[in-house]
Amino acid sequence: MIFNGDGPLRLIVPEPQVGATREPTLDDLTSPLTAVFGTDYGAHSPTLISRFTDMARQAATYREGRVLLAGDAAHVHSPVGGQGLNTGVQDAVNLGWKLAQVVKRTSPESLLDTYHAERHPVAARVLRDTMAQVALQRTDDRTDAVRGIMSELLAMDEPRKRFAARMSGLDIHYELGEGHPLLGRRMPDLDIVTANGPLRVFTLLHDARPALINFCERGGFDIAPWADRVRLIDAEYRGVWELPAIGAVVAPSAVLIRPDGYVAWVGELTQPGLVDALTTWFGPAAAA
Repeated sequence: MIFNGDGPLRLIVPEPQVGATREPTLDDLTSPLTAVFGTDYGAHSPTLISRFTDMARQAATYREGRVLLAGDAAHVHSPVGGQGLNTGVQDAVNLGWKLAQVVKRTSPESLLDTYHAERHPVAARVLRDTMAQVALQRTDDRTDAVRGIMSELLAMDEPRKRFAARMSGLDIHYELGEGHPLLGRRMPDLDIVTANGPLRVFTLLHDARPALINFCERGGFDIAPWADRVRLIDAEYRGVWELPAIGAVVAPSAVLIRPDGYVAWVGELTQPGLVDALTTWFGPAAAA
């Protein structure tokens, strides 16, 4: 039960039998209370009664031709941990900019295949984690023992940080190849200084446009063939680069950030790969 002062409260009770098809009633809520406590505490006037299970299901593929699945259409699981909304929103953001580029013929249709490749493993892990959380809610002695061990682990800084990053979705790592730890991870929302003054990195993404942020020699990068699609910013940042899941990392010289906030390339002026990354994610170079 979750109390809300003197107002209504939220009540969750288990059902002895699964598979009920009729709409739940007030009696379905009060009967378990009476069975356990000998009273229903005078429960009355329900605002909403709903039924849910810990069913975990995931679509085999998120794309079949012109059909694309996201959110609850692509994956369902127990609401424990509140991870469903975040997972679904990140599905939509990952798909949205890619779909826009394909529709505008900026990128080839094959870009849409990266949506399934990136997002399917994320939801698969969420399903696994929520099933584990549901299992820990059992009330037998063996589960009590496992909960005790988990409590000991989560009293330590490192496990607690890792699990917090997992549940918040801040530890997501898309497999974009070998390289700097930032590659394929969410860009930190740093306070950077540009020629136009200080700003937060994520303000650059408000218009869903990718950005190449250069932290080394000003004017060193030339991305003229992609200037209509990618914003180039010379910036300074003197603080610590720290990621939620892995901690502090070496400061990069330059980062290419996708519209969904994930880093598509990390390198230096003399390091190859930028042209390939620009082409892969934002389409071929414009004709001169």
